Amino acid sequence: MRFGRHVVSRSPRAAISRSPSSGIPRGTVVRRRAFLGFVTCLGLALAAIAPAAAGPLTQGPLVQVSGTSAFLGCTADAAASQSGTVYLNSEVEPWIDVNPTNPSNVVGIWQQDRWSNGGARGLVAGVSNNGGSSWQQVPIPGISLCSGGDYQRSTDPWISFGPNGTLYQLALSFNDVAPPFLPADFDHALLASRSTDGGLTWSAPVVVRRDTDANVFNDKQTITADPTAANLVYAVWDRLVFPSSEAASVRASFRTSAFRGPVWFARSTNGGVSWEPARQLYDPGQNDQTIGNQIVVLPNGTLVNLFAEFNNENTGKLRGWTVRVLRSTDKGVSWSGPILVDRLQTIGVTDPDTGDDVRTGDIIPDVAVDPASGRLYAVWQDARFGGGEFDSIAFSQSLDGGLSWSTPIKVNQTPTNLPAGNQQAFTASVHVSANGTVGVSYYDFRNNTPAPATLETDHFLVHCHPTTPTACATAANWGDEVRVTTSSFNMRQAPDAGGFFTGDYEGLDNIGTAFTPFFSQPHGTDPSSAFFRRVG
Repeated sequence: MRFGRHVVSRSPRAAISRSPSSGIPRGTVVRRRAFLGFVTCLGLALAAIAPAAAGPLTQGPLVQVSGTSAFLGCTADAAASQSGTVYLNSEVEPWIDVNPTNPSNVVGIWQQDRWSNGGARGLVAGVSNNGGSSWQQVPIPGISLCSGGDYQRSTDPWISFGPNGTLYQLALSFNDVAPPFLPADFDHALLASRSTDGGLTWSAPVVVRRDTDANVFNDKQTITADPTAANLVYAVWDRLVFPSSEAASVRASFRTSAFRGPVWFARSTNGGVSWEPARQLYDPGQNDQTIGNQIVVLPNGTLVNLFAEFNNENTGKLRGWTVRVLRSTDKGVSWSGPILVDRLQTIGVTDPDTGDDVRTGDIIPDVAVDPASGRLYAVWQDARFGGGEFDSIAFSQSLDGGLSWSTPIKVNQTPTNLPAGNQQAFTASVHVSANGTVGVSYYDFRNNTPAPATLETDHFLVHCHPTTPTACATAANWGDEVRVTTSSFNMRQAPDAGGFFTGDYEGLDNIGTAFTPFFSQPHGTDPSSAFFRRVG
């Protein structure tokens, strides 16, 4: 979850690893600025590219999806006696998917009532059966005390529709960790469930992986239903293994370097009814870790897992963060070694006026595949385009199934005549619409005013029409940016979870040729709420 992201040090000035969606450090502390600088990458010949300027997009209404917390009356989790601060009526870290058998059926999911020190009181799905015009809230049952389960908290919401319309979710559930430490403090599990009616009802959760060892933590999981095989579903995550000296306190582990952070994987071959034993796919080595694992499936059935890796050692002159992929051509039975996409040179995000941390998707890359062409697209936060002074949104593409990647370009359209702090762009998502258009969403501070009590923030979407296979690898072919928010919101109102927090990731999908940004923002008196808009 970085606890909620296991951690790279949340301080944008230090790169450590993060923990449970709460966003907490994990790797040996290394100044992020030391990672800046370009690395030689496989490039694509882009010399004579035909113009591919993006055409205009239109927007539907901005729709508030979440409302009053579904857990407002819950007393089962004894929230008052847990450590940390709970932000009631906060909805953060939303994800979204559209039913391939019924595009009117759109489902989002989010953390409900976020805790400052990790996780939320449960996960809630938003279900629409009219293309996003209206929504109803459905708590995911059996994953937290407030939803009838055994754990105090849940985090890292993720959903995926299968080609037959079955919907899957995967939650990380755990307990608050505070002295005096009890065995239950270290009990945590990845819990999967399925819905056959478009998200309105859900099966009892099935354990994908459970651990009670104080020295391990399974984190930042995602779930992917195979669009080419209805019964195959994949789960992938990083598994943090802490030094034995940390046995006395998982909480201490969340704030120190991870001893190891390998990629772990599990597979269901019967549509999520049961899961094969979880296993390790890749170990980056001692004092190194992975995070942000996410599997996409190419049209030919090849699996591609994109992730970020942190290296404390300067092996191959790649100390610091990189973006990499693993590939499987046999539905997850065997996997390639890691393939380098490029460096991930984030320095993190802060309030331009106060220097306070803003917790973003700085070490969580995103990936999308064009289901027609098989082209792969990846985005992440990177400071290389701003001379190491602020994060922008980096974009790279692969035309050969992830074997090689284009030189990263900047795609966010944040004005460059602003102070460096207001040029910060963050928490990027990428997706492909039905006609092959590539869309990237992100937040930035371009409308921020120099007042310490407010941090005016907006959500945007920019796109590219790939008129040639390499067109979107050129920055000039990205344009027609759309402001998804109708007015700026105050990021300082968001839950403070190692920084002002709306999520380590935000949702982006499509209904036909329209993109469907699904994102969190503070509004009114609420710390944050989930919003939806059609753009296309």
